[in-house]
Amino acid sequence: MTEAPPTKPRLWVVCEVYYPEKISTGYYLTSIAEGLTDGFDVKVLCGQPNYAARGTVAPKHEFRNGTEIFRAASTTLDKNVIVYRIVNMLTLGASMFLKALRHFRRGDRILVVTAPPSLPHTIAPAALIRGASYVPLLHDCYPEQLIATRKARPGSLIVRINNVANRWLFKHASKLIVVGRDMKDLMEEKTASLDIPIDVIPNWADLEIIHPSPREENTLRKELGIADKFVLMYAGNIGRPTDVETIVDAAEVLLEEPQFYFVFIGSGAKRKWLETQIRDRNLTNVTLLDVRPREDQIVFLNACDVALVTLVKGMWGAAMPSRTYNVLAAGKPIIALTEPGSELARVIDEEQVGWYVTPGETDELVAAIRQASADRDRLNEIGKSAYSAAKAKYSRETAIESYRNALK
Repeated sequence: MTEAPPTKPRLWVVCEVYYPEKISTGYYLTSIAEGLTDGFDVKVLCGQPNYAARGTVAPKHEFRNGTEIFRAASTTLDKNVIVYRIVNMLTLGASMFLKALRHFRRGDRILVVTAPPSLPHTIAPAALIRGASYVPLLHDCYPEQLIATRKARPGSLIVRINNVANRWLFKHASKLIVVGRDMKDLMEEKTASLDIPIDVIPNWADLEIIHPSPREENTLRKELGIADKFVLMYAGNIGRPTDVETIVDAAEVLLEEPQFYFVFIGSGAKRKWLETQIRDRNLTNVTLLDVRPREDQIVFLNACDVALVTLVKGMWGAAMPSRTYNVLAAGKPIIALTEPGSELARVIDEEQVGWYVTPGETDELVAAIRQASADRDRLNEIGKSAYSAAKAKYSRETAIESYRNALK
């Protein structure tokens, strides 16, 4: 008599943003879910598209690439308006909580991401009620991000409530997964005496579609008429945690040095401010472009000589910009605005792929830009190191294997 094959453990991947969304969180969580189907019976609980694919109505229930997807209903108001974003979080949270109560079973394992930050707090009670275990995946850390973006003051009521809620969340978790070593350091402080395992699993580069290509052949440089310029590019979310203000100030300082040119690609809460500054300061050395498809990254990332990756002051331990890994895959040096000891600073130091300066310090940024421009041979060597690091350390396969081991 032939024995029946062992049943795979059931794993829920819970997130707001999932396929057909291709923004960062949606891309990563879709890849994680589909990458784990060989060892788990993977179910997905997510929301309807409300970002790049906003307006698309995805099926409430479907099967895709070995996963079973359940989509919860919610409002899809403009996420860049704080009040609307809160309404979206509340309606999505209530809908996902009810679906979780209906579908979770005893023994299930749940990976739930902090996007939005309220989501793990919504899912954890449902998991405990149903006898399932949960693992928060921290892409962002709160209330630290609220404090860094000046949406809350240290010691304020909202910060104290958040800290108490987090303590409860972490106490009942099986483990935590974070995307940076500075985040692990922060979480070890916040979970002191709770004895909760913390795994660091960085996000990865889209090596399947991104690799270095010659700048002289780049179609975007030709399209913008900047083939002969030293191009600095910021590509990604232009949100509150990003220090675009210092880049704008640097662009103004460098107006009289026509070899330098700045390109922004993206959207977010600070985009309107950025548009206004470019116009009011008459920054003729700056172009702001709309979000481009993820598949076009090989073109626009290779359009720059140096990539800019930024975080505002106070973001140590609170986030790691995932765009960093795709910059490495394109073989581009990095100038970062970040604090010493952050994951971003550690990657730059360890891989020798660029420079980092203090957020808010325009003179430091301008000096780094001039230094990078003055040594083109070194830039070429940095680019080679960047691509090598992406292939060796920051591949999708490496990350999925780490998730497989963490969730066993």
